[in-house]
Amino acid sequence: MKTTVVNKLTTLCSIMITVIFVLLPFHAVLTVWAGSNFGHYQLFRLWIEALLLVVTPLTAITIYGTTGLRKLWRHDTLVWLCVAYIGWQLIMGLVALRAGWVNHTALLDGWATDIRFIAFLVVAWAIASQRRWLAIRWRELLLLPALLATGFGLLQALMLHADVLRHAGYGPKTITPFETVDQKLAYVRVQSTLRGPNPFGAYLVIVITALATLILSKLRRARRMLLVLSLLAAGLVLGATYSRSAYIGTVFAVAAVAWLSLRSPRAKQYALIAASVCILLVGSAFLALRHNSQFENTFFHTDEHSKSAHSSNQVRASALKQGIQDVLHQPLGRGAGSAGPASAHNDHPARIAENYYLQVGQESGWLGLGLFLAINILVAIRLWQRRGEPLAIMLLASFVGLSFVNLLSHAWTDDTLGMLWWGLAGISLSLPLASGAKHQKREQA
Repeated sequence: MKTTVVNKLTTLCSIMITVIFVLLPFHAVLTVWAGSNFGHYQLFRLWIEALLLVVTPLTAITIYGTTGLRKLWRHDTLVWLCVAYIGWQLIMGLVALRAGWVNHTALLDGWATDIRFIAFLVVAWAIASQRRWLAIRWRELLLLPALLATGFGLLQALMLHADVLRHAGYGPKTITPFETVDQKLAYVRVQSTLRGPNPFGAYLVIVITALATLILSKLRRARRMLLVLSLLAAGLVLGATYSRSAYIGTVFAVAAVAWLSLRSPRAKQYALIAASVCILLVGSAFLALRHNSQFENTFFHTDEHSKSAHSSNQVRASALKQGIQDVLHQPLGRGAGSAGPASAHNDHPARIAENYYLQVGQESGWLGLGLFLAINILVAIRLWQRRGEPLAIMLLASFVGLSFVNLLSHAWTDDTLGMLWWGLAGISLSLPLASGAKHQKREQA
């Protein structure tokens, strides 16, 4: 294939990838607004999948037309794991449809949420290896849209009316305009331009981790001060989401950033001592404030004046137990769309395990779960090998936090979170290992 054709295809793909990154934080509000004004809300929701369906075959052509890339990927374990996982999801989805376990709508939604971010990982990886612009400008691709989303979240927390998103079309037929803690209007949860407070909280895990990573890197003083102010704003908005999993995930992620940024063994020892002291202080605070109404609503989402018939903690525990039983007793799974948010489209009650890994097991069985975990582990290993780069540090640290978040929610099914993190991971994997190797030599010296 002619080099000029490949170059043009690569440029086109990089433009489409850039568009996806920039619009991801505003996916929910844009699709709701378009659907409320022009109708066909469900159709507008598929713009990401539509772009992905275009860019994926173009990427395949680019790989085939690039000799070095084709030879490299032919023997790459991660590529074949991704192909195997996507193929197994497609096969089990068809089996489930034929068996009547899912209907067409649930199957298509399940395929979209299960496959798209893995496909985007491969697409971003391939194109970024040919177009260095994506790796050079990852900060702008992540932080400039995040600045707008965080700013609007700050306005929601401090000034705007709780149901301000009704003006954009939010409502019973699209997305709930606002959520509260334990049905109390005194505790309105900020969701900004995303689908809800929990997805927004998980998104802020990435944003806060990126800001912390850049603050600890070598930057000019003025730029570092700007990042610190942005970090404080993001932290304030995170608190207003009342997303407990995002709180803990952020703590894990920022701690991982600090650990990865330390060089000497003595500094790491001091860090462990400081972490132990912090854990003791936090534990003491929990004991001292356990009967405080504000504290109970923030961290337990209930108190003695609860208006809910069942606490969210009880519902989550019951869902986790049922999800574990499903995975143990259904080793082949019941196909894409049979569990998680997509299962709400079926003609029978939804199966919400409140755990993304259990969802994968419920849908694609032990083999699908094994493939997905293998992809996660191999991506984490390769990020570790590239830890000399700020992007790899940020992704590895946020992966720690988001892995915890996914133990308590279906975070990867969210359009923004899944596509953003895995797309950035693809860009990071395109970077050579030289930086990571140099970093390793410095540590051993």
